[in-house]
Amino acid sequence: MSWFESFILGLVQGLTEFLPISSSAHLRLTAAFAGWEDPGAAFTAITQIGTEAAVLIYFRKDIARIVAAWFRSLTDKAMRSDHDAQMGWLVIVGSIPIGVLGVTFKDQIEGPFRDLRLIATTLIVMGIVLGVADRLAARDEIGGRHRVVRERKTLKDLGVKDGLIYGFCQAMALIPGVSRSGATISGGLLMGYTREAAARYSFLLAVPAVLASGVFELKDAGEGHVSWGPTIFATFIAFGVGYAVIAWFMKFITTKSFMPFVIYRILLGILLFILVGTDVLSPHAGESAS
Repeated sequence: MSWFESFILGLVQGLTEFLPISSSAHLRLTAAFAGWEDPGAAFTAITQIGTEAAVLIYFRKDIARIVAAWFRSLTDKAMRSDHDAQMGWLVIVGSIPIGVLGVTFKDQIEGPFRDLRLIATTLIVMGIVLGVADRLAARDEIGGRHRVVRERKTLKDLGVKDGLIYGFCQAMALIPGVSRSGATISGGLLMGYTREAAARYSFLLAVPAVLASGVFELKDAGEGHVSWGPTIFATFIAFGVGYAVIAWFMKFITTKSFMPFVIYRILLGILLFILVGTDVLSPHAGESAS
C-alpha cells in the first residue's frame, strides 16, 4: 500500500465511520473503484482505533463521569442506582453480542462478507430500515392532524433489555455495508429513543468494541501489501477527520432528518449492483490481498 492510498483510505474512514453509511463498505469500495487491493479487515479495524480516539476526546467528560461512577459502584452499593454507573454496565452488556459474534464469524468477516453484492444488498436494506425508523421518529416529534406529539425516550430510560437490543444491532455491522452507527441508531429510533440519545449511546457503545477489535487485529497488521507505516498514517488521518465529523453530526441530528443518508445508501447500492451486473466491476474486485 502506498502512502497516497493510506491517506485516501484514512480520509474515507474518518468521513464515514460516524455517518450511517458504513465505513467498512466505503473502504472496500474505494479500493475496488480505484483498482487497489482490498485493504482487508485488519486495516479497517486498526484505522477505526483512530476514529474511536476521536470519540474518547469528544465525549471525554461523559466517558470520564461514566467510568468513575462505574468503578465506585463496584464497592459502593448506593452508587449502583446512579445513572452514570448504570450506563457503564449497559455499555458492557451491549458490547457482548459483537464480541461473541465477531470471534465466531471472524473467517466470514474477512472473506465472504466482503463480496460487493452483499455490500450492495446491505446498503439498500439498511437504508430502508433507517428511513422507516427516521420517519417514525419524525412522526412522534411533529405529530399531525390526527396525531399528538409523542415524547420519545432518553438515555435515562435505557435498561438491560434495550441495551442488549442495541448490542445486537451493533453486531450486524460486522457485515460491511450495514454501518455500526446506522444499525444502532435505527434500532434506537425503532425502540422509541430520540435521535440524539440513539446517536450518543451508539458512539459510546462502539468504544470498547472497536478498541478491542483493533487490538485483536494488531497481530495481522503489516502482513501482505499493507505495512505498518501506512496503517499508522491512515489511523492518524482518520482521527483528525473523524473528530470534525462527530462535531458536525451531533449538531446535524438535532434539527435534521437522516433521509439524505437513506437516499445516498440506496443509490450507492443500486449503482453497485449495476456495475457488478454489467461486469464493469467484479464482486471480488481487489480480494487478492485478503
